[in-house]
Amino acid sequence: MSTTLKIAIVGASGGIGAALLDQLVDRADVAVIHATYFKSPAGSALGNISNFGNKTSVVWRELDATDDLSVKEWLADVGSIDWVINCVGMLHTQDNKPEKTVRQLDADHFAASMNINCLPTLLLAKYAAAALKGTDNGVFATVSARVGSIEDNQLGGWYSYRASKAALNMALKCLSIEWQRTLKNVRVLALHPGTTESRLSEPFQRNVPEGSLFTAEKTARLLLVQLDAAKNLPTGRFIAYDGQEIPW
Repeated sequence: MSTTLKIAIVGASGGIGAALLDQLVDRADVAVIHATYFKSPAGSALGNISNFGNKTSVVWRELDATDDLSVKEWLADVGSIDWVINCVGMLHTQDNKPEKTVRQLDADHFAASMNINCLPTLLLAKYAAAALKGTDNGVFATVSARVGSIEDNQLGGWYSYRASKAALNMALKCLSIEWQRTLKNVRVLALHPGTTESRLSEPFQRNVPEGSLFTAEKTARLLLVQLDAAKNLPTGRFIAYDGQEIPW
């Protein structure tokens, strides 16, 4: 494989983002990875990612992906790009867990969920369009969640997270339609990673069926299969780690 791909990973210090970086940096077809973190603490995944002895260069940048100007400036510095992968997301905080009933809804937590789970994708799309124009293997993907599917929702609850992921999915669907007219070389994807071992999923892992809890490394490997296949498939897809189409 020739060394051609220039990739941006937003949220590359988190569980899935770090695992994607760790695997992509070892690929012969990747030239450079622009990786972002947000106030990453000492000893986090930011300092533990391996495989940096290869030809692939990794350019780190602290980024608040919810800040318009910061995203604009970062992507201007990045320049031309082939893949944009957004791994930024929030399920719960120390004070606010996913709601079991609407009575537990907290307005500030709801707003924060929308801000973190949906807005970064729109800002990235706003400023990445120019950077993606020159690629013939373009991918613009965001880690979403099956619970954001309206049609698939049979259990209810989790109001803030479900609503914010549904909003994200709508944003990606709209983007795929627009870019079919203006950026036909780019495939837009919403990715469901399954349940991955991480701080985000830790409080809910005991309810996961046996064999369905993935390490971050396995999740990244499965998602990369979908990202690599994207150029040969239609844009505007909501897909799971195994390639299964998920209803919007």
